Amino acid sequence: MARPEKVRLGEILVQQKLLSEEQLQFSLGEQKRTGRKLGRVFIENGFVTEEQISGALAKQLSIPYINLKFYNVNPEVVRLLPETQARRFRAIALEDRGATLLIGLADPTDLFAYDEISRSVKRSIDIAVVNESELLQTIDRLYRRTEEITDFARELEQDLGDTYVDFGGLGGTPGIEEAPVVKLLQSVFDDATQVRASDIHIEPQEGRLQIRFRIDGVLHLQTEADIKIAPALALRLKLMSGLDISEKRLPQDGRFAIKVKQNQVDVRISTMPTQYGESVVMRLLNQSGGALKLDSIGMPPNMVKRFRAILQRPNGLVLVTGPTGSGKTTTLYGALSELNSTERKLITVEDPVEYRLAGINQVQVNEKIELTFARVLRAALRQDPDVVLVGEMRDQETAQIGMRAALTGHLVLSTLHTNDAVSTPVRLLDMGVPRYMVATSLQAVLAQRLVRVICESCAEPYALKPTEAEWLKSELGDTVSQRKYMHGRGCTHCNGTGFRGRTGVYEMLEMTEAVADAANHHDPAHFMKIAEAQMAGQTLRRHAVALVVAGRTTVDEAMRVSNQFDD
Repeated sequence: MARPEKVRLGEILVQQKLLSEEQLQFSLGEQKRTGRKLGRVFIENGFVTEEQISGALAKQLSIPYINLKFYNVNPEVVRLLPETQARRFRAIALEDRGATLLIGLADPTDLFAYDEISRSVKRSIDIAVVNESELLQTIDRLYRRTEEITDFARELEQDLGDTYVDFGGLGGTPGIEEAPVVKLLQSVFDDATQVRASDIHIEPQEGRLQIRFRIDGVLHLQTEADIKIAPALALRLKLMSGLDISEKRLPQDGRFAIKVKQNQVDVRISTMPTQYGESVVMRLLNQSGGALKLDSIGMPPNMVKRFRAILQRPNGLVLVTGPTGSGKTTTLYGALSELNSTERKLITVEDPVEYRLAGINQVQVNEKIELTFARVLRAALRQDPDVVLVGEMRDQETAQIGMRAALTGHLVLSTLHTNDAVSTPVRLLDMGVPRYMVATSLQAVLAQRLVRVICESCAEPYALKPTEAEWLKSELGDTVSQRKYMHGRGCTHCNGTGFRGRTGVYEMLEMTEAVADAANHHDPAHFMKIAEAQMAGQTLRRHAVALVVAGRTTVDEAMRVSNQFDD
């Protein structure tokens, strides 16, 4: 392929009638004023999309445009171009053609990049246009640090020698183990954030140490190393989180913050003594994502509208239910973000505080000094709040205090562990909460689960298994065979899993007058009958099936989460 020529992006877009002359002149002025790239000015002002710019350049230069979202990249080919150059020149190696190498460039008119990449790979290159945003995501995903982590683990193992070191006795003094430990942990955190891991598990096993990442709710093995480095990792992590480094017999909890690629990540750490050493689990909480919104968590639009209306009520109790890891905290923080204003005082009582929200008074429960949910909640109510978030209603005392607050002019948000929305009022009664409190203070119950979303890059139709068809028939009837169902084939975008990301599955029980009257009735079966009648067609199972029909998730995923609440 001939060496590309420099072209004027604005003129190309005007020629192809994607941009007006007025928009071009305005953008040139903005570029001169701010120093930003012209293409970025076009996109940020909504004049053209990134895809339109790439398509226009491809047409002008007579080169292909490749949408990386749907391109199954070969990791071995990608690594033919060093990561430093891939990031510097916004480039990615896409196809090894023998004598030539196909390179995707965000700016195919960059002559310097063309020459430097040719020199680096020591062969001629063909070029294609790719979207810059997708290019950067692909680079983050594919230049994994697996080999680097393994190398650092071996370096640490060599530094430690053949004998175990009593790191507890070293205290906080830097020793021979420190530099390799820090490099190893930095690489682990970098890699975990690149693949969107929610948790890092460092687990001593017999004769080996395994490091696993939880991605989209499923654990994946990252690397295995020699067991002798486990104490060094545990020590360093304890020092970082202010835990007692001499105590190895008892579980400990803590937290610390790190910076990964300009993003602040809060890390919650839990240590636990096991047969072969201390197991360490870290929850990664990215604080750079901005305020959470109810529109972005997967709740159906009509339910979002109803939920927002309930949140605007001046008092009452709103509960979010589901098992651990079902996204309850995300939903509650989304609600808090929308309620947060200068006119309202918001107080949260949490264990632990997961995300720090500006303008909200957040309190961390501490059982060691008897700073319990109930005690903090009593104190919070003397602080004249408008909205109170109680992290979890764990016992009768906390539930009753929360409900009294809801009856006396406060909006109270909290969580509870129940299978579905309908069983929640009954669970409160089982906890010893007076029947009249449940009937008068409870405003709504939102039950939820998380399902994995099919990877857009490798989604394809597939034929249902007989068991899947039978399961769907109960919701869709005879129309099951008339629909198309999708699954993920597995590609580099989703690490071969067929899934990328998760979304929520929801149901909501509003305590209407009829439901509240039934809750005041002494027969639980009567209440369940009235509540289920109101929930007809709006259950967790129905929402899961709707996601299957829309091609967002698989039948198997819908069955998996449905079985959790069908039991």
